[in-house]
Amino acid sequence: MTESTAAGRNWAGNIAFSAPRIAHPASIDELAELVRTATHVRAVGSRHTFTALADSAELMVSTEALPAVVTVDANARTASVSAGMRYAELARALEAQGWALGAMASLPHITVAGAIATGTHGSGDAAGSLASAVTALDVVRADGSLVTLRRGDDDFPGAVVALGALGVVTRVELEVEPRYDMTQIVDRGLPWHSALADLDAVMGSADSVSLFTTWTDVERVDQVWRKTRGTVAPGLLPGAALASQPGHPLDGEPAENCTDQTGAPGPWHERLPHFRAEFTPSNGEELQSEYFVPRDRAVDALEAMRALARDGQNGARLAALLYVSEIRSIRADELWLSGAYGRDTIGIHFTWRRDEPAVRALLPHIEAALAPFDARPHWGKVFTLDAPTLASRYPRFADFGALRERWDPRGVFRNAQLAAWGL
Repeated sequence: MTESTAAGRNWAGNIAFSAPRIAHPASIDELAELVRTATHVRAVGSRHTFTALADSAELMVSTEALPAVVTVDANARTASVSAGMRYAELARALEAQGWALGAMASLPHITVAGAIATGTHGSGDAAGSLASAVTALDVVRADGSLVTLRRGDDDFPGAVVALGALGVVTRVELEVEPRYDMTQIVDRGLPWHSALADLDAVMGSADSVSLFTTWTDVERVDQVWRKTRGTVAPGLLPGAALASQPGHPLDGEPAENCTDQTGAPGPWHERLPHFRAEFTPSNGEELQSEYFVPRDRAVDALEAMRALARDGQNGARLAALLYVSEIRSIRADELWLSGAYGRDTIGIHFTWRRDEPAVRALLPHIEAALAPFDARPHWGKVFTLDAPTLASRYPRFADFGALRERWDPRGVFRNAQLAAWGL
């Protein structure tokens, strides 16, 4: 086990962790002893969170030094995965054994446990959040005990997207399927009126669809990235043009950082993410926010964003701060703190320039525009909604609070960020 007094910063560099200690246990026993003897503990993964969610008043622990194991149960179609692994590592291990995941986030560099705990997702009408693939998980509780929760257990729906508030997750079981190939193409210039006239058709035109816009052109969607299972790429969207060369979600950035967009078939894990595992995009150069709106109200929510972009003052601030916005679909799930809990969902994502005071000044205007649609924020990204508003947006918010109190009555895993959110 290694231990340091310098906890460092998060991925974006906007959070300097205040924890006086950070430890990297090399075994479950070492982890359990650390947790059992500490007063306050928080788990940290790839640090790809834009809030102080991983910070602790005493000790941060990383599970990345635990043995990395991926074991597939072919009969159950599940894989047992060390929670500190990154999705890129997991994907390569599954591919080597002839298996695959049904969904991946756009960035494969993030840890499995961290992505699951915050409700992170990929895109696709049939694809739930990454957490929805979980069938079981092992958790080290505040007393150092290791417990296993399985799908069907009473506490399971509250314990998967749990923000690290119940304990340190050391292993997860995920649904897997036989490996498959995919294609990816990019359409440019899709008219917004066409997209919103039949949003379901656009989002259902491939297995994974991402709309990219800077909101500066309120008449056309800048890019539509579409990933399709099999070896045949989908036809063009009406009114759009096929990209003439590979690109990047941010115009002008190098396409070599991104997965293949030429329509050539390739392994699932080299198409589902936007970014190649060999590159680390935008590290330290951005902030992110995301809001989840119900699928059946998404058109109105997107129209509200277009109206905000047309507004003189707010539109100018949006244009000055925004790198790009991404719109994706997520299937409903029953995980209490998931952004897709109880409803098919559209995620509206924002990648910002790293000017946190200015971003935080603009976000209340975006949150107000999306408030009529009960927009839920992504827990790992920047937002300004207060605790009462959060409680009103997540129907099982109070149930999760009761679960946390029962699992961790001493508040070992609670920190200032969770307290600010009322959790």
